[in-house]
Amino acid sequence: MPVVRVTTGQAPALLMTPPASDGPAITFDHVSFRVNGRALVQDLVLSVNQGETLVLLGRSGSGKTTSLKLINRLLVPSAGEVRVNGRPTTEWHPIRLRRSIGYVIQHGGLFPHFTVARNIALVPQIENWPKEKVEARVQEMLTLVGLSPELLDRYPQQLSGGQRQRVGVARALAADPPILLLDEPFGALDPITRSEMHLEFHALQQRLKKTVIFVTHDLREALLLADRVALMEGGRLIVSLPVTEFPHSQEPLVRAYMEAFSTEPR
Repeated sequence: MPVVRVTTGQAPALLMTPPASDGPAITFDHVSFRVNGRALVQDLVLSVNQGETLVLLGRSGSGKTTSLKLINRLLVPSAGEVRVNGRPTTEWHPIRLRRSIGYVIQHGGLFPHFTVARNIALVPQIENWPKEKVEARVQEMLTLVGLSPELLDRYPQQLSGGQRQRVGVARALAADPPILLLDEPFGALDPITRSEMHLEFHALQQRLKKTVIFVTHDLREALLLADRVALMEGGRLIVSLPVTEFPHSQEPLVRAYMEAFSTEPR
């Protein structure tokens, strides 16, 4: 198996490089995850194609975030197997796996004692990119997410909620990972900013064609952003359907979501 040498300023570490894969980017193969005998995810069978945006939709406690954390090995399955680019997550070096996956959470998850520039540059610097390349990438990411260069020296607490979220997306994309995980990233934003972020994220994905797994409990958000919607309830997958087919499903839980959506105030 080929290896890549990654230096961190101390002793070099040998990390396995991922094998090339023409199949799904991510596969859940009969995956369960239990804590103290309680199943948070139960027998999940699901694949995510290369370049696809899959939305995990469901109520709080349905298993969405747990499933997301199983992808970047923040959690390890109690049963079954999660594969990234054809390789089980348990066979990846966890650091190499996580650096190949961008991760965005509510409020951006920024380091409060780092400036905007340092937050965005974090992974490229860890990967020992040349200084000039890091600086150019930071500028490129700032432009990509629609932020002004004058924000580079500010700290997260000096930014608006929408600005923090944009910086979080920029940081996740900085090292150009093929996979992007987003855990309700826009849930804490006001409605106008959230709508703006939806449009900008959709435009970004049209350009970048990343493999995206997006967690939300908001059906409107799912229908706006997804190529495919996977509906979860009680740790189980209920349906996984293309976004064009989801509203027409006769699955009772889908119908309940659509009926609730149709009666929401606009």
